Amino acid sequence: MVKNKVQEKVVESPKSTKKTKPRSKTNNKSFQMPINFIIVTGSIAIAVWYGYKGYLETRVNTPYDATKLVTTSGLDDPDRYWGTYRPGVYFGLKTRDPHSLVTGLMWYFPRFLRHDGTGFRHWCEQGDKLDRYAWLEHDGRTFGVQEIVDNQIIIRTTFVKKLGGYHGGDWTARVAVTPKKERVGEYMSLLFYTAIEEGTKGWIKANLGDYSRLTGIEGRTKGLGSFVINVNLINGTAEEHSFLTTVAPGLNVLKETVLQNLRVATQKGSMEKHVVLAGEQLPLLSEGKKKDPNFIVTQVTGKVPFEIEINFESGSFSNRIEKLTGSNYDEALKEHRELFSKKFENIFKLKSKGYTDDEITFAKMAFSNLIGSIGYFYGTSQVQSTYTKGPVPYWKAPLYTAVPSRSFFPRGFLWDEGFHGLLISVWDMEIELDIISHWFDLMNVEGWIPREMILGQEALAKVPEEFVTQVNTNANPPTFFLTLDFILQHKEQNLLQYNFRLLDKLYPRLQTWFSWFNVTQVGELPGTYRWRGRDEKTVRELNPKTLTSGLDDYPRASHPSDIERHVDLRCWIAFAARVMAKIAETLSYSGTKYQETFQYLSDNNLLNKLHWSPNAQTYADYGLHTDKVVLRKIASPSRKQQANVQPPEMTRVVLENPSLKFVDTTFGYVSLFPFILQIVEPDSPQLGKILQDLRDPDLLWTKYGLRSLAKTSPLYMKYNTEHDPPYWRGPIWINLNYLTVRAAYHYSNVTGPYRESARRLYQELRKNLIQNIIMQYRKTGYLWEHYDNTEGQGKGSHPFTGWTSLVVLLMAEIY
Repeated sequence: MVKNKVQEKVVESPKSTKKTKPRSKTNNKSFQMPINFIIVTGSIAIAVWYGYKGYLETRVNTPYDATKLVTTSGLDDPDRYWGTYRPGVYFGLKTRDPHSLVTGLMWYFPRFLRHDGTGFRHWCEQGDKLDRYAWLEHDGRTFGVQEIVDNQIIIRTTFVKKLGGYHGGDWTARVAVTPKKERVGEYMSLLFYTAIEEGTKGWIKANLGDYSRLTGIEGRTKGLGSFVINVNLINGTAEEHSFLTTVAPGLNVLKETVLQNLRVATQKGSMEKHVVLAGEQLPLLSEGKKKDPNFIVTQVTGKVPFEIEINFESGSFSNRIEKLTGSNYDEALKEHRELFSKKFENIFKLKSKGYTDDEITFAKMAFSNLIGSIGYFYGTSQVQSTYTKGPVPYWKAPLYTAVPSRSFFPRGFLWDEGFHGLLISVWDMEIELDIISHWFDLMNVEGWIPREMILGQEALAKVPEEFVTQVNTNANPPTFFLTLDFILQHKEQNLLQYNFRLLDKLYPRLQTWFSWFNVTQVGELPGTYRWRGRDEKTVRELNPKTLTSGLDDYPRASHPSDIERHVDLRCWIAFAARVMAKIAETLSYSGTKYQETFQYLSDNNLLNKLHWSPNAQTYADYGLHTDKVVLRKIASPSRKQQANVQPPEMTRVVLENPSLKFVDTTFGYVSLFPFILQIVEPDSPQLGKILQDLRDPDLLWTKYGLRSLAKTSPLYMKYNTEHDPPYWRGPIWINLNYLTVRAAYHYSNVTGPYRESARRLYQELRKNLIQNIIMQYRKTGYLWEHYDNTEGQGKGSHPFTGWTSLVVLLMAEIY
């Protein structure tokens, strides 16, 4: 909406010609009122200003003023109360409580363990260089089967839950270690632990049996009531048992606490040395009393193969007929696996589509590791606005969310989650709506949602300091509109029947979110938009990053300015307006303003005027730009000056003055947004040109998928700083490839002159993506963050079963 500027008419009083009597120097009474009035009004004005300034300062961390979407406790969904909600560890369970009892697994091979902790496994770390690890089957609710391959040993973790009582019921987990080959004799130590998060009201203690051997743990917390955990060796022979009960400073230092309490012991009658836990190590308070333990670990060392069983029993499960152990566990796990396979085929229909058993096993893994990586976090994020002097804490809040990568990004990312939701909602819409609800409860009064949520000690420990603070002027692609549009297409009846009230409660937040984007991210010209957050003062970056776009180092205008306009953001807003109109219609509200906004932003004539480059015949950004920018090292100092001087860093050097123009020498993912968000009309000549360009191997086409930046671009595969390798400057990313396949499918099914071209693109691109992702998984054991555009190898963080798991939807042809 363009506001009209109204010029106010100023009326001046005529100058008085009346002569006045001179004022007496001694008679000051006539001056007292005005002076006092000025002082008082001035003080009021100052007070009002500081009050208003204080109000502006608090807006960034003031919650949106409405009833929370998540108003129940985790216990209101008992089958999802317990879960593998610690995605950053190889195996661990916790509850959906702000302060939870947590359990987890550590392990090491005694002959590989070093004094610095090398060889000790706990958090998912790429540096551990495991052959592979992933959930092979996981339904998001009741069971999971995971396989971890470390050196020549296969570690299989499974769990099954059984409902009953008032606190989420029972669960049992097993950890089995077997050799990859028939070779036996490798010593291995498994450590299973129980810990209480900071702030949890309750206690835990170790139960000891013969020879002071730990047989189990018992305790009580506010969320769980009373409980017992039993740990037993059920297969194989243990060479050594030991335990530790102590106080850990936090969940982020559990590994370090264990390492500090290991000692070397020699097994009786044997020369074999084992590293064992040092037993009870409780610190003393100042008055000499021992602290209550918050961390109990039991260690079993044995020759591979062997297996341990962990059984959690809720004290409120009064009608327990049979324990979830032994053959009962075997039968329960078998039943859950059969139900999972049946549901998987009913939804994705891969067997009926002709996929092999091996390919279906791969798809189950890709899906299961996504849903099995859903985490539950609680804590305070760190945010900042232009009105605060520095970072301030957000309010304490929970977040139930999937994560992009268990090893590198085990926390919530706003724009990733919209892609995760496409796959999760097909499987279990209740889980996805719960995730959406948690994210939208993080909206502040302005309508802003932080793009990255770092909640709790474990999450914070994995984030570089420079990325911790979230700034409220910065956006992120509103991909939850992708998820909501997808749900309305595939699950509308289910949504209206069972979740109408939730959608109705969500709608005002969606309105505010959309409004925040439409106001804070506008450009200088009507109908244009600009991502905030670019650094116009940088001297190190070849092209200032646009982290807020989600595409990080993808080349934009070389010189950030207010006049910039970004075609991808414009398309996101247009797409969001269309979805808002659809949601309003579904709820029987008036969506006229959203429909009008969509029609305005999707007008191809205006779109082409603002973003179609007549010179390059592509959609492009517009801004202050030159391609003549390089990174160079400043001249080295003389030899006399070189002592104790750091070598110079590469510095950005501009060789040509920038000018206002289309950034049309850059062709890549951003150029495709009018196509991938289906804004361009089916009969538009621009669509024909896009489809033609997509098949050009000198631009984006490869036999592994579409590269992110054309080989002809000046910044193709160029480092952005001396140390930052290309990220979105050539590698193949699955989320944007999925949207491209989806768009090709759309245009192949609507009437238009380019329907056949879209169909061929759809078939070939889909096939290339599926084949390469599966091939690289077979080679490496992982799904990857992105893929090399020359050879197809997996690159970046791994496992990356965030949006790369969209390969399952590609296989199933679900768009």
